[in-house]
Amino acid sequence: MENNLAKIGIFGGSGFYSFLDDVKEYEIDTPYGKTSDKIAVGKIAGKSVAFMPRHGKSHSITPGNVNYRANVWAMKSIGCKHIISPCAAGSLQKDIKPGDIVFCDQFVDWTFGTRKTSFFEGPEVIHVSAAETYCPKLREYAINAAEKLGLSYHKTGTVVVINGPRFSTKAESKFFTAQGWQVINMTQFPESYLAKEADMCPLNISLITDYDAGLVSDTDPVSHAAVIEVFKNNIENLKKLLVQIVTDFEDYDCACHSTIENSRV
Repeated sequence: MENNLAKIGIFGGSGFYSFLDDVKEYEIDTPYGKTSDKIAVGKIAGKSVAFMPRHGKSHSITPGNVNYRANVWAMKSIGCKHIISPCAAGSLQKDIKPGDIVFCDQFVDWTFGTRKTSFFEGPEVIHVSAAETYCPKLREYAINAAEKLGLSYHKTGTVVVINGPRFSTKAESKFFTAQGWQVINMTQFPESYLAKEADMCPLNISLITDYDAGLVSDTDPVSHAAVIEVFKNNIENLKKLLVQIVTDFEDYDCACHSTIENSRV
């Protein structure tokens, strides 16, 4: 397998699978087992970009059962240095509305150790800092792209990651909101952290589909059908945003690319 097929990799979420030109698919064998699907490599604005649906093309893999390590390792193996992770997400705060986009800069892991979260399980001991998991430089590209397109966006935010597949109870949602966290999702951990462990630059794009559990706006509690409906209605904005990011993108060296070197004991 060539290790220079694409510099940018994208993990897609609900309802967002096909947007590349001149696509060729690759099935990647990994030391961590089977990936969610084949990697599609194609063109955006003449630049090679890799894409994988994290839940599989038929959305058959639940968030807790995604093989995040295999997916991230596969992207790294074909040459990706930058990972963009668009996802459907709920809002925990009134000022973040359905249809808005949040470029998260922090996460809180609320999955309670149920997922494989590191490439380093011994005998080599590596402690990778999660203080600044998301790449500021790549987020800057995203913010500038959203500004050009006139999208409603938030430059930063904290995403709390729950295990799923169930949504939060009202009590849980009230607690998350009270902590001051902005976004809730089921896939951002360990996907983004593993990208960091693999010396890649992670970027999150949270497309807000609902107010979590209806607490913030006194709406009905979130349902999967409602999430998909809002996502479909806003998917064109997300496509335009990704195209703009890639169009503007110029490869750069980053501290993210030497994460492991700077984390060895």
